Amino acid sequence: MPFVSKATGRPLAKIAARCMVGQTLEAQGIAGEIIPPYFSVKEAVFPFIKFPGVDTILGPEMKSTGEVMGVGETFAEAFVKSQLAAGVRLPTSGKVFISVRDADKPRVIDVALTLHELGFELVATRGTAKALKDGGVPVVVVNKVFEGQPNILDMLKNDEIELVINTVVEKRSAIRDSYAIRREALLDRVAYFTTIAGARAAAVGMRGMRGLVAYSLQSLQKRLD
Repeated sequence: MPFVSKATGRPLAKIAARCMVGQTLEAQGIAGEIIPPYFSVKEAVFPFIKFPGVDTILGPEMKSTGEVMGVGETFAEAFVKSQLAAGVRLPTSGKVFISVRDADKPRVIDVALTLHELGFELVATRGTAKALKDGGVPVVVVNKVFEGQPNILDMLKNDEIELVINTVVEKRSAIRDSYAIRREALLDRVAYFTTIAGARAAAVGMRGMRGLVAYSLQSLQKRLD
């Protein structure tokens, strides 16, 4: 409710409270739905860096300590602004590491293609690399942590990776095996995404990242009238 209220300029909580005490929407001057002519993206803020040993993978627990909002003429612009506000630095070049569960392999191909078209070099674990190659995406194979050195953890420690896309099977063993990757990415301030939806949004955002514009709240509100 707070996010939608900010995005539309309509105080929904106040409107709802007045309805509960008997004021109709008509009496409050509320008519119709507001559809803003711009995009608004909400992003949660997670203070994982402050808690040693905490895994960055998300679950049903409440882990965020706040939220930010990005606004833009396009989804890409709004998404990038939301990431910047949350302290996430999306790269413009370099290497991207991809390792996803079997169910996500067909879905990650379009994300990888977008990143390749943007000039990124892709590295992936063997299973993911095979899926990407079968999908026509150039990729270099890298060892998992337990497959010997050099591996992906070494590349992260050597500052060779600019972005991590890592989804895992919801099994304790799989989550434990990839924990070191996520933690190292966090410590090195490397952008990482643990869902395909997030990775796809990041790829779209990076494609439209140039030329960000700052808008005043007053100018946005005028466009809602």
